[in-house]
Amino acid sequence: MLRYTLMRLGIFVGCLVVVWGLVYSGIVPRGLGDSNGMWVVLLSLVISAPLSFVLLRKERDRASETVVRRVDRMKANLDANRSQEDAVVDETAASQRTAS
Repeated sequence: MLRYTLMRLGIFVGCLVVVWGLVYSGIVPRGLGDSNGMWVVLLSLVISAPLSFVLLRKERDRASETVVRRVDRMKANLDANRSQEDAVVDETAASQRTAS
C-alpha cells in the first residue's frame, strides 16, 4: 500500500514540475491574480489522476488484494471473538440454570 501511495505521489510531483515549467515558460496560461500556485496544483491533480489510474493499474490491484486480505482476517478475528463470547455466555447461563 505504501508503495502504491509513493508511486502516486511521484506521478503527482512529476506532473507538478512539468505544469510549473509550462506555466512559467508561458506555454500554459497563468492563473488570475495570486491564484497561480493554486492553478498549477489543480492542473497537476487533473493531469496526474488519469495518468496514475492507467499507469498504476497493476500496483493498485496488488494494494487492493492486500486490503481485502486484511479485512478478511479482521472479520475472521471478530467472528472468532463473537463465538468465544457466545460460548462464555452460554456456559454462564447453563451454570446458573443448574445452580437454581
